[in-house]
Amino acid sequence: MRNSVHSAGVGRPLTSITCLVFLLAISACGGGSGSSTTTSISSTPPTPTTPTPPPSLTPVDISAVSTGNTASSLPDGWSKGAFIEIYVRGYKDSDGDGIGDLRGVIQSLDYLRDLGIKGIWLMPVTRSQDADHGYAVSDYRNIEIGYGNLADFDELVKQAHARGIGIILDYVMNHSAAQNSLFINSSASTSNDYRSWYVWKDTAPTGWSIFGTNPWYSTSNGAYFAGFWSQMPDFNMLNPKVFSYHQDNLRFWMNRGVDGFRFDAVGHLVENGPNDWYDQPQNYPIMGSVHQAINAYQRRFMVCEAPEDVAGFSAGNVCGSAFGFDHNYDIVNAAKGKTDAINAVANYFKTMTTEVSTMVSNHDSFAGDRLWDQVGGDTAKYKLAAATYLLQPGTPFIYYGEEIGMAGAAILSGDPKLRTPMSWTNNASNAGFSTGTPFRALSANVATQNVAVQIADPNSIYSFYKAMLSLRNSRLSISQGGYSNAFVSGSLMGFQRQSGSEKTLVLINYGSASAQANLSNLSANASLASLYPQSGTTILADGSGNAQITMAAQSVQVINVTP
Repeated sequence: MRNSVHSAGVGRPLTSITCLVFLLAISACGGGSGSSTTTSISSTPPTPTTPTPPPSLTPVDISAVSTGNTASSLPDGWSKGAFIEIYVRGYKDSDGDGIGDLRGVIQSLDYLRDLGIKGIWLMPVTRSQDADHGYAVSDYRNIEIGYGNLADFDELVKQAHARGIGIILDYVMNHSAAQNSLFINSSASTSNDYRSWYVWKDTAPTGWSIFGTNPWYSTSNGAYFAGFWSQMPDFNMLNPKVFSYHQDNLRFWMNRGVDGFRFDAVGHLVENGPNDWYDQPQNYPIMGSVHQAINAYQRRFMVCEAPEDVAGFSAGNVCGSAFGFDHNYDIVNAAKGKTDAINAVANYFKTMTTEVSTMVSNHDSFAGDRLWDQVGGDTAKYKLAAATYLLQPGTPFIYYGEEIGMAGAAILSGDPKLRTPMSWTNNASNAGFSTGTPFRALSANVATQNVAVQIADPNSIYSFYKAMLSLRNSRLSISQGGYSNAFVSGSLMGFQRQSGSEKTLVLINYGSASAQANLSNLSANASLASLYPQSGTTILADGSGNAQITMAAQSVQVINVTP
């Protein structure tokens, strides 16, 4: 959700609270709004406007939703496999209107199953005011009109489960759309029943600055708080009725079979003052209570977006998992051979919980460009980055198109650059995404980095991802095991993963020259058999548990260790 920003020099982006004040508010919550029918989009924020309630207020559905069927058809540990993050608008258009839809995702499920995906994170599919990025929610219990309807959604869940794939939804608790009927009522008068559902003051306070803007917006009935954009007013999360409403919404979707949620902007739920508006103490118990509600259902999964306190929100009594922001930049820089980043990657899970969710990029430009652009189209470095996070602990999230090496759009900037139509074919007009005119410009490298070409090439990025996911899906030590004996020697990194008696050794040489891995901490006379690449090679450790393996430049080796 966070705003888009890059550092001025080489390295990771600015992510501290201090840097946030330089960000554009409209880029928050997934990026700016835009037309669903144009091929380009402006990143310029619209002029802030104050919503005006109509004379006849819209009805509000806050009906209670009780816990329904809590069972899950998915196997234990399904959420330890790899997820794919899908921007539905940009994934697959089933009806030729140029906009991706739920039926298009259904048509793609066999592709995802064959790749080895175990979970799908759908970026917002609920009705929204912006009708593009989706984080300005206007109806929490219905589907964005261009994406289909609830029947289509139910069919998607059914078909995904039939293939052993879970579905989690993007959920926005911090704010709604200004056009949401709840806010329209809240802004109607100071005595409206829903007034306390949002954050209001009689007059706009001074001394506030969030993303370089005063987040208080004046109306004829007082001033409301909107930390990201005037059209996304913040809920009053300290109001028990608001909290209950969100829990009812979560049950609404879980009763339909949803397998969990990705929670947006959990660091912004409560503001205590102009200098105390981020990661406030109240945010943690709020998300802990949400976690308890979700855990009432079997084998559900939740992950939170909390860039400034990954460890705090990934705790088991809070979110249970949070995205490992900054680790993504270390992964990419390790793939480029930077020794400080290699050490940071090797040491990350020595102190960080293994429940962290990992990535190399996502839909927000503050998390980095698409991986292809970050490594300059170098496929060797690309594969090293992929192997690193797909084989380390945590739950990996692959951004759609990453598995084929999609680049950003050459003619776009900011978040829209990252959210181009999926490159299914090399068709220069529609990339096989639609039979009509795509809503947005295509990826810059659609001619070479597309599904049709990649699947046919055994040495492609797609084939490499499939191989890594096959290892993750077939070996509990990789998907759920511990992390030990991590070491770095020059540009070479190694670590061990173990579950029960199954032990896996991973070696990655990020350097441009061959290197020798001098291994210790093995059992006496242990047998080391190569799983990737499948060379048939077996090496024996000596009586002291030591062994040597020569690694080619920019290579990955995954080894089964027995006993």
